[in-house]
Amino acid sequence: MARQRRSTSWRFCAAASRVAAGRGDGVSDGQAPGGGGPFIVTAELPADMFRWANGLRTAHFPPERNKLSAHVTLFHAFAPSLRDELRPLLARLAGEFAAPAARVTGLMDLGRGTAIAIDSPAMLALRERISDHFHGALTAQDQHPPRLHITIQNKVTSEAARTLQRELAGSVEERRFAFTGMGLHIYLGGPWEPAGTWAFRGKQVVDRARPSP
Repeated sequence: MARQRRSTSWRFCAAASRVAAGRGDGVSDGQAPGGGGPFIVTAELPADMFRWANGLRTAHFPPERNKLSAHVTLFHAFAPSLRDELRPLLARLAGEFAAPAARVTGLMDLGRGTAIAIDSPAMLALRERISDHFHGALTAQDQHPPRLHITIQNKVTSEAARTLQRELAGSVEERRFAFTGMGLHIYLGGPWEPAGTWAFRGKQVVDRARPSP
C-alpha cells in the first residue's frame, strides 16, 4: 500500500510543494494530475471558540479575500488519490482518542497578517500519527509540524498587521479549550468544500511515546 501511495501521489506532492505556502490563506493550491483539488485536514474548534475567532476574522480579514471561516489547519494538501485511505483513518483516530487539550497563548505575527497562536502538544501528537501513516506521500510543507494557529488577518501590509497586533494585544488572553474533532475539506481555488467531520469520542489520551499505527 505504501509503495502504491508514493507512486500515485509523487507528482501531486511535487506540484503542491512549488506553490508558495502563504497563498490561499495558507493552503497550497497544487492540483493532482487528474485536475482534482487537494484535501485539507483541520482540527475542529468548540462552538464558543469558533464564534470568538470567527468574529475576529470577519472584522479584520480583507473582505474581498475572506473565503473561509475561522479554522486550524493540520495538513494543507493531501492528494485526492488518498481520500479513500484518509477518511477511515480520521474516523478511527477520532473514535479512539479523547478530545486533545489546547490553549490560546496570544497573537502570532504572520508578517503580512495576524493569527491567534495555539499550543496543543496532544493535537500535534495525533497529527504525528497521521503524518507517520502517510510517510512518503506528504507535500514538503506538510512534512513538518505546524505552528497551530487561527488566521484572523492576512494579505495586508506588515504595518497594518503590526497595528492590529497592538490593538488586540490586551484582549487576546490565555484561554483553555479542547478540540472537538477533525475535519476534511476539498480546496476549490479559494473556498473549501466540506468532505467530512469526525468528533473525538474515545477515552485514550494521545501519547508521543506510543508507536504510531
